[in-house]
Amino acid sequence: MTIDPSQINFLIVDDLDNMRRSIRAMLKLIKFGRKYYEAADGLEAWEILNTEHCAIKFVISDWQMPRMNGTELLNKLRGNKKFKDTPFLMITAEANQSIVAEAAEQDVDAYLTKPFVTATLEQKILELLKRVDNPSPQAVLLRKAEKWRAKGQFDNAIECLRRAADLSKHSSRPWREIGRLFLKKNDLQGAVEAFEQAISLNRLEVPSYHYLGQIYLKQGETDKAIKYFTKALDLSPRNAERAFKVAALLLKHKRAKEAEKILKSMLRNNPDNLDLHEETVDLAMEHGLFKLAVFCCRKVLEAAPERDYLQKKLGLALLRKGACQEAAALLEKVQQRFPMDINVLLNLAECYLKLKMRMRADKWASKAVRIDPGNKQAQEILDQC
Repeated sequence: MTIDPSQINFLIVDDLDNMRRSIRAMLKLIKFGRKYYEAADGLEAWEILNTEHCAIKFVISDWQMPRMNGTELLNKLRGNKKFKDTPFLMITAEANQSIVAEAAEQDVDAYLTKPFVTATLEQKILELLKRVDNPSPQAVLLRKAEKWRAKGQFDNAIECLRRAADLSKHSSRPWREIGRLFLKKNDLQGAVEAFEQAISLNRLEVPSYHYLGQIYLKQGETDKAIKYFTKALDLSPRNAERAFKVAALLLKHKRAKEAEKILKSMLRNNPDNLDLHEETVDLAMEHGLFKLAVFCCRKVLEAAPERDYLQKKLGLALLRKGACQEAAALLEKVQQRFPMDINVLLNLAECYLKLKMRMRADKWASKAVRIDPGNKQAQEILDQC
């Protein structure tokens, strides 16, 4: 082995300080590592990786972390020319199917399940470094294909990948890459055949299911698109971007019950992603999922009270959900913060009209008319008072 494990810099990523110390102690015990860098999450790790003097050559990362988890960090590495080939050892508390599929989607190098002993860590690191030193014939062809792809020589790249597929009859990756290249060539039929071949070889081939969904969506075959997107989501449910896209597609085709189930699962898997919760509010409101909108508004406001503009949406969601008394109480407070907001005034008037409190409805509708004399909704409410 030409790579000396004692002379490379390791990056250890885990939100638990004692776990980072434990891995560092194991590496020192087996005399692996010239320098050790530590990060508490993926964002901190990414900053270290991009610090020029660090020169990280091996990443050991936990999967479950706040802010940016291990899979998200891996995705950033694989998408970066400088780090795309950096060995990445993923540490998980459990190796269930969804975690494996999620990490495999980003081409993780290896997994290690907690708890593990020093000998197991040593074996995994040596295996990965050996692959870097002595890549398999298939790996050589995959790298050669990548070079052809970077030059825009797609046919040459496809030829390399077909040879790689012949060398390993059970590997789905060459077929997935062939499918991607056919997409680059705008050969959708060739891409479909390649992705289907990848799926036939590996039932956890999440990217191929996703690409097939994209192709069928582009071709206007919505049912097929939903089928493949949903399959990808079933295998890798923590992908929030995919979940949101599938839910939006289902809602567009009046399949609200399925969409709501996906959105709830997405939010459970991303409990601290406030932007995702806020984005879900708008989608839920647009399609009548008012209970979900209320949940998301409250979640965001509890964690980030400075986003007080969401109080307006929460008030409207409560109104649409039928909780008029609660909506009115909230909107009375919101109106003090946003006294000239026509929508707040109209929502207040509507609340009180539904509560059969016509004098109060008249009060808020009249204020709306004074601000906007031609407002038809306000006039309609006044006509009913």
